[in-house]
Amino acid sequence: MTATNEESQARQPTIISFVKDLPNVCSLAGLACTLLAIYFSIIGVFYAAMIGMIWAVAFDWADGLVARKMKGRTGSDRIFGGQLDLLIDIVSYGVTPAIVLLSFSDFNPVMLPAAFVVVAASAIRLSYFSTFGLSDESKYTGLALDNNSIALVFVFLSESVLPAGVFAFVLCTCALGLAVLNVSQIKTPKLSGNPRNVCFLAGYTLIITALYLWKLL
Repeated sequence: MTATNEESQARQPTIISFVKDLPNVCSLAGLACTLLAIYFSIIGVFYAAMIGMIWAVAFDWADGLVARKMKGRTGSDRIFGGQLDLLIDIVSYGVTPAIVLLSFSDFNPVMLPAAFVVVAASAIRLSYFSTFGLSDESKYTGLALDNNSIALVFVFLSESVLPAGVFAFVLCTCALGLAVLNVSQIKTPKLSGNPRNVCFLAGYTLIITALYLWKLL
């Protein structure tokens, strides 16, 4: 090994060192909420799953807000944080809604194609964004994935007033419709970058949490 290689490795940060970066802490907190959402979906406590899903969005928005406010972050911090965010997004906004669909149908294999479409659309959407970023108008191409959870936790409020079969159809249709919008060519604004939208999401998260906690009682 040459001296240059040894110096390069000595300067390379450890993997775990990125965990102390506050935006990454927010991202991992969102991942924890996603894990809870998956767990509660599998055991059939869907109201608790909805709380986990909306808090995952809140922490996802928080990591970007914190990252923009912080000073002194290195290029490696930003690159690592961006990659971590993308990987967590596929779990939060692709895998989790798919598990909700499967679990609500008692894991009926008939629902597998719909679940696959949801996950595949999320993967394609994130890969496209990772390659091309925002459009020239500083907008997303395709509906951003965080909107999926924001919409689905609202739709799920009707679960208690609709027959189970009807609601399963509504939930599946909404999830597939969002998946189509995710990979469409529509231009949508970057909602998480606007302080007013952040305040709206904070209020929405608290209201949704209160409603589902009330339903759990």
